[in-house]
Amino acid sequence: MKILVCVKQVPATESKLHILANGLDINRADLSFVVNPYDEFAVEEALRIKERQGRGEVTVLSLRPHAAQKTEEALRTCLAMGADKAVLLSDPAFEDGDCFTTAVALSAAIRRLQSDLILCGKQAVDDESGAVGIQVAELLGLPHVSVVNKLEIRPDARTALAYRQIDDGIEVVETPLPALITCQKGLNEPRYPSLPGIMKAKQKPLEVWTRETLGLAPERVGKFGSKLQTVRVEPPPAKPAGRIIPGDAATAVKELVRLLHEEAKVI
Repeated sequence: MKILVCVKQVPATESKLHILANGLDINRADLSFVVNPYDEFAVEEALRIKERQGRGEVTVLSLRPHAAQKTEEALRTCLAMGADKAVLLSDPAFEDGDCFTTAVALSAAIRRLQSDLILCGKQAVDDESGAVGIQVAELLGLPHVSVVNKLEIRPDARTALAYRQIDDGIEVVETPLPALITCQKGLNEPRYPSLPGIMKAKQKPLEVWTRETLGLAPERVGKFGSKLQTVRVEPPPAKPAGRIIPGDAATAVKELVRLLHEEAKVI
């Protein structure tokens, strides 16, 4: 089975963000980047499927949306975890695109790679759109199941059973393969790259594909193909300082209830 995993490199959660002077993006020059946590679940699941079947191939695919990002590091991390090869989509034409143009480029690459199963994280933790995986499936005309926290592959029947949490229980969806699955926390526990894995990753193939490689017209990708435009990026409002209510417990509780009722208006 050929499994493809779409991954994104995102700013590390402990990074301190600064907005550019033009107010249209964050300054990425000095940030540290990591593999999107939800995509790590997808990589781990792909490796487990391959290990259970005793054969197969896992390819990781990523798009570099900004020249400042060293996306190769994220892909090398996935190779060190056990993926077999990686493909990086890198071209100035891809810059300043939105989730739709990202999906256009990824879907064009996936057509070339001809996979049996495509796995993505349910969303990226930087923009939180949760749209790219579903858009890729629609562009490819493939069935998709989102926010999956358990997955069973039936290679002989060419089907998959996907389980996901809903309000009143667990929903089980059966889909034919090839299909696209977006992965949720709880699906597995991603492994750490081992030292031998890190050394082997340096020798594994990492191809770089451009817009021309994918055969995409310039107006379909990057800022020219985007459906969305960023108007302004600004930090969230500063949180007000906390208040300490003096007095003994009975007095403090009575005052707290009054404040919640009269000022906060939450009760």
